[in-house]
Amino acid sequence: MPSHPPLRAVLFDRDDTIAFTDPGVYREAALWGQATFGLDARTFGEALREQWNRRALDWWDLRTQAQEDDFWQAYAAELAGILGLTDDQAAQLMARWPYEAYMKPVANAREVLQALRDRGLKIGVLSNTLPSIDRTLQFVGLDDLVDVAVATCVVGTHKPEAGAYEYAADALGVRPEEVLFVDDKPENVQAAQALGMHALLIDLGGDHPEAIHDLAQVLDTVEGLEVAC
Repeated sequence: MPSHPPLRAVLFDRDDTIAFTDPGVYREAALWGQATFGLDARTFGEALREQWNRRALDWWDLRTQAQEDDFWQAYAAELAGILGLTDDQAAQLMARWPYEAYMKPVANAREVLQALRDRGLKIGVLSNTLPSIDRTLQFVGLDDLVDVAVATCVVGTHKPEAGAYEYAADALGVRPEEVLFVDDKPENVQAAQALGMHALLIDLGGDHPEAIHDLAQVLDTVEGLEVAC
């Protein structure tokens, strides 16, 4: 049986892999809403969370940035109705607390990506997310270390569908067999393995016994693989 070719790229999921949504930001936003609009902070924060949970997959079929912009405009209008805000106040809210403002990089993210780059590896991100993936990576301070960022909305096929992985590998200029894929969902990891990728399950909560629990452990895996010169 032929051996794996040398590793040339590492492909990461975004959410709960190299970045995460910080619940504490909802409290910050709620206190801002109270100070800015005079709304009860608890009511404001609960409305923000409930709105996102209710609309969490409504963006699934978006394909362009223009469609995403329309989505957020409608999203703001709905939230304004719930909170009793004017259109101008809703616009102010979305400008101060856009989607990416709730995200933070996971521990060691920048150090890990830099170490992989220092090894000569390409870095990709493949996320089931909206077209604005570049903006989110810039907000969490990782965009300069990412060679290719793929939002599956733009591709029109989402993980764990094979086309999403194939698109990302092609964008990186590598074959699937030359990729290490890291994701927090078992079904996404299994799909990558089925295409011939090396793959790691990451669980930052520490609950899954077969997963890595710190992004820095990716470096340990890479140490055990042959890396293309």
